[in-house]
Amino acid sequence: MGIAIEHVNLTLGGKTLLDNVSLEFECACFSMILGPNGTGKSSLLKVINGELAQTSHVSFYHKPRQEWADATLAGSVAVLPQSSSLSFNFTVQEVVELASQTLTASRTEVRQIAKDNMERTGVAHLAERLYPSLSGGEQQRVHLARILTQVAQSPRAPVLILDEPTSALDIAHQHLTLALLRRLAREGACIVAVVHDLNLAAQYADRLILLDKGRVVADGTPADVLTAPLIAQVYQYPVQILAHPQHDYPLVIA
Repeated sequence: MGIAIEHVNLTLGGKTLLDNVSLEFECACFSMILGPNGTGKSSLLKVINGELAQTSHVSFYHKPRQEWADATLAGSVAVLPQSSSLSFNFTVQEVVELASQTLTASRTEVRQIAKDNMERTGVAHLAERLYPSLSGGEQQRVHLARILTQVAQSPRAPVLILDEPTSALDIAHQHLTLALLRRLAREGACIVAVVHDLNLAAQYADRLILLDKGRVVADGTPADVLTAPLIAQVYQYPVQILAHPQHDYPLVIA
């Protein structure tokens, strides 16, 4: 097991964001969290990664979060937030190598690890570009390469926590990114991502978790979760569910 959270309740500004949420996320599984705006998806990730103080309710690898040294956990657990603010004129290569503090490698080895991860995320050709000059989508893929570098020497199956990892990407890079994450899950990683696109979720996720008003209302395969009545209930919008003409996953049609 990569992550476990137990009976998490979160209220901010008088609004209940999470209501008695308990979940486990297994290794070798690509889990996606769905739900309308403001329903607690990002808050749930912030609880998991420790940004919101609920650490007594969170465990990694069967061990409570508070029993982990931050430096040790950082070598196995990496977070990609919705946006990353970086205004310094670092090159792309330098930004990716910022994650190398978790590595026990020579300078030459670090550069190769970073280069390999830039290749995987499709930004190797940008290595010498200054980070602030990049588009939003390019920056998003650079940070994905950075967190992959962070866990490159993890002694256990890595955990990746991603908040809308495809939000700034064009269609080709959306699919390339999600295919990479699914491949990492097949290799043993525990991948947890918030997404908004129901069809991307249907195509790439092993498991979908649907939140509504801070509660888990559905948890299962894409076929289990993406049903017309449930989506209409949660999103307040009618849809049709069709079978993909070539592949075994549902299509959500507005």
